[in-house]
Amino acid sequence: MTTADIAVRIILAVLFGGLIGLERELRDRAAGFRTHILVSVGATAFTIASTHGFDSFIQPAGTSNLSVDPARIAAQIVSGIGFLGAGAIIRHGISVRGLTTAASLWAVAAVGMATGLGLYQLAGFTAVVVVVSLYALLFIEGRLIYPRVRNLQDVEVRFRSRGFGPLTRLVEVLDGSHIVVQQMTVDPEDADTNTIRLVLQLPRGLTPSQLAKLMAQMPDVERITMD
Repeated sequence: MTTADIAVRIILAVLFGGLIGLERELRDRAAGFRTHILVSVGATAFTIASTHGFDSFIQPAGTSNLSVDPARIAAQIVSGIGFLGAGAIIRHGISVRGLTTAASLWAVAAVGMATGLGLYQLAGFTAVVVVVSLYALLFIEGRLIYPRVRNLQDVEVRFRSRGFGPLTRLVEVLDGSHIVVQQMTVDPEDADTNTIRLVLQLPRGLTPSQLAKLMAQMPDVERITMD
């Protein structure tokens, strides 16, 4: 393999990986533009080293007992990228975030491997499909799927007193009415810890006005605001 071939594959790995990473960067994810480029370039370099790095050690057939598996290093990328993907997954309140970013890192490693093997059409098509999926599927989920299968409601609740007692009692009331707490957050810059923001999944047939009435009956709740 010539130096020009290596340069072309590394440059394409930067372009393809950056294309996917740019979408994550625009959404302000921890693993963004640079991370995806590094994963793509690293996977490309490992693949090139695996498939061409041992050419000088291979002798004509029948003259050596040396056995070389050109896919051995590349195979470890598939399992090794799992550690990096796991680091992108975090627990945020009671919800889990970073699964999509972990999946994009896994996909960009595949793009890098394809680029390293010189399968430019496969690498380019895969990168485009990943980017389109991240944008288009987000729209489809938010506009077409979730409204049909989930009845989500954003609620801001202000309690009369501080502490976990009022929140615990509120969660118990919601659970008793089959209302699932999807997300629970507190503004870190807000010194008033009496206020909490919830994303609730309502059961079929329960309207936002009925939810507000249910929560207002609790003596611990001072104010309810719905988006």
